[in-house]
Amino acid sequence: MTRRTTLTQFLVEQQRAAHAIKPELRLLIEVVARACKAIAVNVGKGALAGMLGSAGTENIQGETQKKLDVISNDILMEANEWGGHLAGMASEEMETIHEIPNRYPKGEYLLLFDPLDGSSNIDVNVSIGTIFSVLKAPENMGQVSEQSFLLPGTEQVAAGYAVYGPTTVFVLTVGTGVHCFTLDREMGSWVLTQSNMMIPVDTQEFAI
Repeated sequence: MTRRTTLTQFLVEQQRAAHAIKPELRLLIEVVARACKAIAVNVGKGALAGMLGSAGTENIQGETQKKLDVISNDILMEANEWGGHLAGMASEEMETIHEIPNRYPKGEYLLLFDPLDGSSNIDVNVSIGTIFSVLKAPENMGQVSEQSFLLPGTEQVAAGYAVYGPTTVFVLTVGTGVHCFTLDREMGSWVLTQSNMMIPVDTQEFAI
């Protein structure tokens, strides 16, 4: 039987062997991945759970928010707020940045995300997704502000996206290549299905 590598196993290997990530970053990525699984469940229910349609509000870009925009944002916020890995979060669906409340321990990372990109496609059943980036928070920054998030790309320690389509995939980089994990819905785990993804040098079509 071919050995299946789960996201957790992959991240542990990145921590132990490659020394590419710290334990706190590994745990943060796992929390984000679990939140994406929860979003996938809600996306899959669609009209059966009253998930479709407008929420009657607008985001900071002036775009009409869908119900699933708001739900997905809440899922990511609630999953990541209390774990002790973050100093703050920023979302396309929120007008201001979110500093971790004092009642929770604070960590050394900043999380930025679009909880449900392409949400205008929800009602016509076209693939949508979540985009995220993790930054190393500035040292001695004190209170988190918008300026805290305006960092050079060299401070990015992880980035990825999830696509909720015929299959649900979680694509991740921690600086050691780009790797794709597919959600095994029966087992509830992310399984590595493609390592070191690259755009072909010569190709006729490329689409996401």
